[in-house]
Order: sequence, then structure tokens, then C-alpha cells
Amino acid sequence: MTSLALFLAVFLACIVEAVEALTILLAAGTTRGWRSALTGAGSAGVVLAAVVAVLGPAIAAIPMSALRLLVGGLLLIFGVGWLRKAIMRAGGLKALHDEEQIFADEVAAARAAVSTRRPLVGDWYAFTLSFKGVLLEGLEVVFIVLTFGTNQRDVPLAALAAGAAVLLVAGLGLAMRGPLSRVPENAMKFVVGVMLTGFGIFWGAEGAGVTWPGQDAALLVLVPAVLAVSWGYVRLLAPRGRGALVAEEV
Repeated sequence: MTSLALFLAVFLACIVEAVEALTILLAAGTTRGWRSALTGAGSAGVVLAAVVAVLGPAIAAIPMSALRLLVGGLLLIFGVGWLRKAIMRAGGLKALHDEEQIFADEVAAARAAVSTRRPLVGDWYAFTLSFKGVLLEGLEVVFIVLTFGTNQRDVPLAALAAGAAVLLVAGLGLAMRGPLSRVPENAMKFVVGVMLTGFGIFWGAEGAGVTWPGQDAALLVLVPAVLAVSWGYVRLLAPRGRGALVAEEV
């Protein structure tokens, strides 16, 4: 796996997580106050840094064969989950991910919530909303960085890709002052699901003792194969999805 492939894989996956975290942070900040919302986001960042500090060395100490088996299995669990939802959305069996609607729902809930003060926190609801949102999405970013980076023995590059994704999303959110609804998140989740599943199969098989023809070049066949199978499922599900949508409309 080349450095460019590692960077792009981590970058794309982390953009999706950063967009979702931004939507929650914007809802908390614009309706309840930025001070408490940013305090919550910053506190989540401290927790995530502690997680990286603890898990990073522990994962790096695992033997390579066992590490690839572990990482491959985790990526398969993670990737197949994303891919299943992406296939259902593309096939019409599941509603598309709508950041504007999510933002509207979060804003409505934030406006209806009772304001509560706590020591050092002016609005506890804004703090907890942004803290949980950034922490949950951030944990997935940490997982992606550690699994890809450690397996390729280049955690700094994976962290750089994640940081670039977060900064890009934050900059766009600041410029637009709203949720990034124009980001093709549904398509990106489909692509990232394919990538994570393909890498999971590749590394998991390597950890189990399989030697791939062409070594890393096998990914150029494996990932497109996962994409082809996934798109085949979309085509099979599309007629059922149209029928389900019609039934819901009726």
C-alpha cells in the first residue's frame, strides 16, 4: 500500500466522520451558545488524545501477523456495516443520509431543552451534545488512523490525513456557517465502505497466512471486486426499494 493510497483512504473516511461531528457542533453552538459547545468539543478532544496515547503503543507492540489479522477483522466489521447501510440507501430501502434534516432535528431538540448550569459550563446541554457528538465520531477517526497507520507502520501519515480532513471540514463549515449538505456524503460512505471492506479482507487474509499474488497490487483487483459485488446488490435491491418507497407514499 503506497503512502498516497494510505493518505487518501484515511482522508476520505475521516471526512465523513468530521461532517457528522460538525453538524452536531453547529446545532449546539448556534442555538445554545458557542462557549459551552466549544468547551464540550475541546473536552472530547482531550479524551481522544488520551485514547490515542494509551492505544497507540499497545497496538504497535502486537506482532505484525496478529496485528493484520486483528485489523483486518475489525475493518471488516466496520466496513461491512457502512457498506450494508450504503447499499440499502443506494437501493432505495433506506432513507438517504440528510445532514440538513439532522441539523434541523438537533436544533429543534436543543431549543426545547431546559438550560442548566454546571461549574465551568454555562450550558450543560450544549456541552454534553457537542461532547458526545465529537467523541463518538472522533473515536471512529481514531480507529481508522490507528488501524491503517499501525498496519502500514506510518501512523504520522495517517494522523496527517485525518487532521487534513478535519481542518478542511471545519474550514468549510466556518465559511458556510451551516451543515455541509452539499458534500456527497452518501456516495462517500459507499466508497469508504468498499475501501474498508477490501482492506479488511486483504489484511485479514494476510494475517491468517495468505500470500496475495502481486502483494499490495492485489488490492487493485480486490477493491474493484468488492465495488462490483456491492453495486450488483444495489441493482438487485433497486426494484424492491422503489416498491417500498411507493408503499410508504401510499
